[in-house]
Amino acid sequence: MSKIFETQVAGRPLSLEFGKVAGLANGSVIVRYGDTVVISCATASDKPRDGIDFFPLSIDYEEKMYSVGKIPGGFTRREGKPSEHAVLTSRVIDRPMRPLFPKDLRNDVSIVSTVVSVEQDNSPEFCAMIGSSIAVSVSDIPFNGPIAAVYVGLIDGEFIINPTVEEREKSSLNLIVSGSAKKVVMIEAGANEVSEKDMFNAIMFAHDEIKKICAFLQKIVDEIGQPKFEYEHVTVDDELFADIREYAEDDVKQALDTDDKNVRDARLLVVYEDVYMRFEDKYPQEEYKEQIDEALYKLQKTIVRNWLMYDKKRVDGRGILELRPLSSEVGLLPRAHGSGLFSRGQTQCLSVTTLAPIGDAQIIDGLGLEDSKRYMHHYNFPSFSVGETRPSRGPGRREIGHGALAERALLPVLPSVDEFPYAIRVVSEVLSSNGSTSQGSICGSTLSLMDAGVPIKAPVAGISVGLITDPEDDDNFMTMVDIQGLEDFFGDMDFKVAGTKKGITAIQMDLKVDGLTPAIIKQALEQTRNARYYILDEVMLKTIDKPRAEISQYAPKIINMQIPVDKIRDVIGSGGKVIQGIVADTGAKIDIEEDGRVYIAAVDPASGEAAKKMIENIIKEPEVGEVYEGKVVKIMDFGAFVEILPGHDGLVHISKLAKHRVNKVTDVVNEGDIIKVEVTEILANGKINLKKID
Repeated sequence: MSKIFETQVAGRPLSLEFGKVAGLANGSVIVRYGDTVVISCATASDKPRDGIDFFPLSIDYEEKMYSVGKIPGGFTRREGKPSEHAVLTSRVIDRPMRPLFPKDLRNDVSIVSTVVSVEQDNSPEFCAMIGSSIAVSVSDIPFNGPIAAVYVGLIDGEFIINPTVEEREKSSLNLIVSGSAKKVVMIEAGANEVSEKDMFNAIMFAHDEIKKICAFLQKIVDEIGQPKFEYEHVTVDDELFADIREYAEDDVKQALDTDDKNVRDARLLVVYEDVYMRFEDKYPQEEYKEQIDEALYKLQKTIVRNWLMYDKKRVDGRGILELRPLSSEVGLLPRAHGSGLFSRGQTQCLSVTTLAPIGDAQIIDGLGLEDSKRYMHHYNFPSFSVGETRPSRGPGRREIGHGALAERALLPVLPSVDEFPYAIRVVSEVLSSNGSTSQGSICGSTLSLMDAGVPIKAPVAGISVGLITDPEDDDNFMTMVDIQGLEDFFGDMDFKVAGTKKGITAIQMDLKVDGLTPAIIKQALEQTRNARYYILDEVMLKTIDKPRAEISQYAPKIINMQIPVDKIRDVIGSGGKVIQGIVADTGAKIDIEEDGRVYIAAVDPASGEAAKKMIENIIKEPEVGEVYEGKVVKIMDFGAFVEILPGHDGLVHISKLAKHRVNKVTDVVNEGDIIKVEVTEILANGKINLKKID
């Protein structure tokens, strides 16, 4: 029998129905929010997966096009690989949930949220976040939940929970916050230069609502939740760890204490080999290698965390708020439209900008109302950037997520289409990685856009803050600015913030603990602001202080013009013949919008001007007294018909062909001749009379 639980969120009904579908999953729920419906299911394997040292969790958000009454595009006409939006939503669900599973759980866990009905005002992503949490929480899968999530908008200084479509269009903030009843677990934001104070208040506003939803979910768990299953715990033998720590701790400290990742890795390799040999008799590798590796990992983590928490010491010798060495450069690639190289320590990102006609905007076939996007940011993380030999297999979820973060960070400062009628693509290539590549890509992309002559409103920089916490005391924590790879690896948080001097444009937070207190969030926002100002003033703006006045000679030059809507058909022509002819004659690319806006793109400005002139001639109406050079298109006994403008022919009567008497039209003109004529009369029926001018 099914059981339904109901509440209200943002004044709209939210209902969770259990026991109706997917009875073979460990936990399942139908989430209804208005007319939006999502089915979330959680399943776990019976046994742990052998030979792994991580928790095998997979979270998927599946978009079904029938949910919005569409048939998918493409040849197969069915859903294929997840859209970029679906991947990003899966990540937004994954990031807050993953830290709340037991770290030593090795059973495969799969959470799938399927969108089956969408009402645009009621977010299916919100339903999937709630559904994923409660499906696991009521199941027998070990999980330290429930958690909840909400969206927050900001309109005229007022915060709004789960804004509608109309409210989203007006909002200067698109914030997603996930949390438990006690702490904030995940933050994801895009913002139009929102201040740190407003961002902090928005996060707290969201958490107040999250607490209410968590209380509702907890009542459900208390009523229908299953006992959690027992699993095989993975632990390091206390005696083995003590032996290795006593023998190798000083060597590990010496190996870690360097600002060069290559040196550190080489030193640690020697330590590992030494430990294997030293304990071969007591702990043979054949039997204990996995335990020894785990013990050495635990020892490194303990050393790094203790250095940071108690000694305020970082492995590369920096101060807690000190940034790694910074450098930047623009104009590296002579034929690219814009390029910027940004380096922070051993992290290095090359960002390249391409400008194209507005018709090259990305087409989106998704569940939302958006059907295209003009700005695209792509992020690539090749294996050589970390000294590995993994083959390239296209972008993974992490790369898609980092590209979307940079896209959100830069979108608020881009000029409008009317100001700058281009489609814009930026590609960030990570050339070397030792932490914070996503924020490096934001800095490099700002440089690249300015180098390309894109008139951005303000430069954007990004920086991350790390965290070390005391698991026994929420008030005992420390944060450090500009974390490198090891601090990210062994730390508890990667809090990424991008913005201008005016305010925040994007946030993404990855967490490994059960949540953040308000004090941690406030401190992280303050530290990232100060670091962002330093990066902008001391590095980026000293490289290029404003966008170039002219775009690259290799970028297409775009001419805007407006034509009457009733003339669009004339410019396009039957079957597109007219516009195709203009393109063929000039080499320009032409895009026409439904409202009559025309964008003409050509690398050669003369080609663009020629295309513009041809369009102007098509839409122009003849006027009495105007003189044209026209083509004789038809000869009659009584005169010649001359095309003075595309679609406009006029008659030169035989008496108007010359000042003297003309006996035969062909004595003066023939078909195909180009002659100069003046409009003498336009009749009520639209017919045009002309006279030839010598």
